[in-house]
Formats: sequence, structure tokens, C-alpha cells
Amino acid sequence: MPRTTTPLLLLLQASLALTLYWLASPAQAAHPPERQNLWVLDIENDWFAGTDRYYTGGLRVTRIRAPGKATPWARTLADALPMFTAETRLGTTTALGQNAYTPADKDALPPNPEDRPYAGWLHFTAGLDGITDHRLDRLHLTVGVVGPASLVDRTQRLIHEVTGPAWPRGWEYQLHNEPTLMLSYERQWHALDRGIGQGGWEADFTPHAGGSLGTPFTFLNAGFTIRAGRDLPWDYGPPRIQPGLAGSGIFQSRPGLHGYGFAGVDVRLVGVDLFLDGNTWRDSPSVDKDPWVGDLFLGFALGMEHVRVSYTHVVRTREFRSQESRQNFGALSISWIH
Repeated sequence: MPRTTTPLLLLLQASLALTLYWLASPAQAAHPPERQNLWVLDIENDWFAGTDRYYTGGLRVTRIRAPGKATPWARTLADALPMFTAETRLGTTTALGQNAYTPADKDALPPNPEDRPYAGWLHFTAGLDGITDHRLDRLHLTVGVVGPASLVDRTQRLIHEVTGPAWPRGWEYQLHNEPTLMLSYERQWHALDRGIGQGGWEADFTPHAGGSLGTPFTFLNAGFTIRAGRDLPWDYGPPRIQPGLAGSGIFQSRPGLHGYGFAGVDVRLVGVDLFLDGNTWRDSPSVDKDPWVGDLFLGFALGMEHVRVSYTHVVRTREFRSQESRQNFGALSISWIH
């Protein structure tokens, strides 16, 4: 699809040019953050892009126990897994969130069967985070529920009362109640970390690869993130709500105002998407999904002392074959150390 592949190709070409430049530049050392416990608030919504359709919003609250402060049971589990080594500083993550999905035409009752079904997802995640000087590994287990029990219709009613647009009234046609279970793994690594001129300006190139196996999502994903800024702080980019690139709420605390800009690509090969495929064991609305989905994202992150605020704008290719247009939405993330 020309409208979506062209910007991705341009970004890939630009990243190749930057990569060749960095290879000719002196390497910079990676500096993992000190031991920190954090809270993270993530708000994703298509309101940031001036739309109201498809993946219309997500909300998540996360608590991260600092790398190096894992509980004994977490350390025992990590010792049995090959992705965590003796040099890994191990932390843990717990998170609670909601995702909301709606069709493009919310006036149609009943909804258009060729449009995305109404669906809500309430989910809880617990997992391990392993950090070395140049790598971040995440292994997370997510349990949840889809359907009216997710309470997403009530959340969306509240949001629409604040933002102004009429509340979608087709939630009685949403997917049925169904429990969900998913295991996810993702690795990010600082492949290139280079100075880019005078005055302390730096940039890094961070590839990622991983996947999820479960009833809400089953996919493989890969891509990269490019960050650039002055005295670039150590982190792996702002976090995102699944199925987006996980990123990280962990960041490097330092005095004064600091920040960076970033851009990247995430490509997924999707086997299961419950929110498009419909309920697993019951008849429900569904559409024919596209197995290849790509995210082009860019944004900025600002930090001061013990707080980091970031904004990510995402352009997502079509997720199902009858989708009218690609998706645009924004992601606001606030991390703070406690």
C-alpha cells in the first residue's frame, strides 16, 4: 500500500545512512540507571490524532521494581531461563490496563459487519525485566478478560463526557465475555551508540525482536528505534501498550531538564488478534485481519530529576482487509521514581 510503505522506506533509508555515519564515529559507553523503583502512567488515544476509530484508546498503570532488587522467587525463576544470565540485573513489573476498540462508523446500529467490532480488554501483567550494559530482556505473563466484564464501555463513556464527542452506543454488540492468557518476550539492545558532532550531541540505534503467544494476541515482531539528543540519557525509549513495542518505563535520573527525540519502526506478523478474529469459543462479530501490521512512530521524551514525560505519535498500517484507512493515535507516558 503506497501510502504506508513510502514513509517506512524513507525511514529505513535514513537509518541506513545514520548507521554508516555512526560506524565511523567513536563509540560511547552505555550507562544503566541506578537502582530505582518506578510508577508509570500510559495513556494512548486516537483523540491526539483527531480521530475516533479502531484502536481508540488504552490506559495502563505500571509499577516497576528496580533492576537488582528482584524478589527471591523472581531470581529463582530467572536462573532457570536462558535469556537471563549471571550478569543480568533483574527487576519485576506489574501492570493493570484497559484497551478499547470501536468501528469507524459508530452511528450504524447494528454495526457494519465489515467494520472493526466493538471490543474491550481489561488486563493484568506480571513479569521479569533483565538489564545488562547493552541489553534489555522482558518476559511477561498477561491475564485478562474481553467483553462487558472489561468495563471498557463505562470507561469510554466517562472519557467522551470529558472530551465532548457523542458516546458510541453500539457497545451492546461488543465481543462476548472471555478470559485471556498471553506470554510475551521481547529483547532490545543498544547496537550502536555514537557521538554526532560537537557539544555533547549523541544518538543511538536500538533494534528489537520478540513475540507474544496467547488468546488475545499471537505474533512475532521486530524493528528498531533511533534516539538523538544532547548528553543522551540511558534508556530504551518510552513504553507502549501491547501490541505496540514495549519500550521501557525505566530511565536515568539526572538533575536539570534533559531530553531527546526518537523515531522507529515495529513490524508484526500476526497469527491471532482476538479483537479482529472474534471470540475464540463463541460466534461473534469478526473481520478478516491482515497478517502483516507495521507501526511507524516518532516523538520526544523530557526528563527532570525523578520524572520523565514522553509523547509518541503512531501511524499504523491497516489491520484488517476492509479497513477504510490506516490508524493514527498518540501515546502519552509519565514515569516517576519513588
